[in-house]
Amino acid sequence: MKKNKIELALIFGGKSAEHEVSVISARNIVKAIDRKAYNIALVWIDKKGDWFLANEKELLEDKIFSQKKSALQEVIPFAKDNKFFLKIGKDNKKVDVVFPILHGPFGEDGTIQGLLKMYNVPFVGPSVLGSAIGMDKDVSKRLLKEAGMPVAKFLVYKEMEKDNISFEKIKRNLGLPFFVKPANLGSSVGISKVKNKNEFSIAIKNAFAFDSKIVIEEYIKGKEIECSILGNEKLIASVPGEIIPTHDFYSYEAKYLDENGAKMLIPANISKSLVKKIQALAIRTFEILCCEGMGRVDFFLTEKDEIFVNEINTIPGFTSVSMYPKLLEESGIAYAKLINNLIGLAIDRHKKESRLKMKR
Repeated sequence: MKKNKIELALIFGGKSAEHEVSVISARNIVKAIDRKAYNIALVWIDKKGDWFLANEKELLEDKIFSQKKSALQEVIPFAKDNKFFLKIGKDNKKVDVVFPILHGPFGEDGTIQGLLKMYNVPFVGPSVLGSAIGMDKDVSKRLLKEAGMPVAKFLVYKEMEKDNISFEKIKRNLGLPFFVKPANLGSSVGISKVKNKNEFSIAIKNAFAFDSKIVIEEYIKGKEIECSILGNEKLIASVPGEIIPTHDFYSYEAKYLDENGAKMLIPANISKSLVKKIQALAIRTFEILCCEGMGRVDFFLTEKDEIFVNEINTIPGFTSVSMYPKLLEESGIAYAKLINNLIGLAIDRHKKESRLKMKR
């Protein structure tokens, strides 16, 4: 008996500063996905938040931005009879599962997850709570600290406080250098490494350009180690990998614009005991922050073998240089199988949630 294909909507782009990275991730997923198992609707959200049907050929040829909006079909999501549909022109396309590969705010922060949950459709990655917590560096660090996890010292400021942020106070509390980061953003967008007072005001202004809350964090000298997590209840931790930036730190430019911006060491050249510790901490971080499906946990490893949790990425990159799929591939889960597993996890979670009572 011939098995029906799963109708998958791959949603990418979005309103965040990580729009272009999301497009690259979508392109790589499309290249790798099993076409015998899935029919794919490519939904591109532009920087204004409008939804369009993307052309696969143009996505693969990197021409997604060259089309005039008037030539694109608008997409309108809606639910009917407890099922999820996309209205494309005059047609209504039923969707079985959604893969949101939207990095940053309005995609990785619980917003699209909340919308999809209202529409009662399975979706890949953490749900609303895990996504929101993972995106907010302030909240996630406070939860990790409360749970006794090793995190770097940090300070948090809101925009209304920006004129009263004291360089001397931060220097006293965190030392030099330190990092200034938007609280809710990824891909190192808006991050600055501050070594002196002259760089301070520019860093503050830059971070507040992307968010109304910023995190100022002590500099931990050491290796940058990353570990991928896959699963809902039964979690798989990948072999850890090391990022060796050729830039001053692993900036947006080093990640995506400079092909020689960083070297990846997979697996990381660390002892077996450290591998086990990092994998255990990655799983614990994933659990504390209420995540499901997927996540990449980033660490600092000092010369004294001290491990610090830096952050979690709940929709990690799927570009050709992204660590999340590369680490799992090194752990025995190839790219196409990874995509299949993530979709399966989304469907399994939805089935379990569907059994919960909504009424008394």
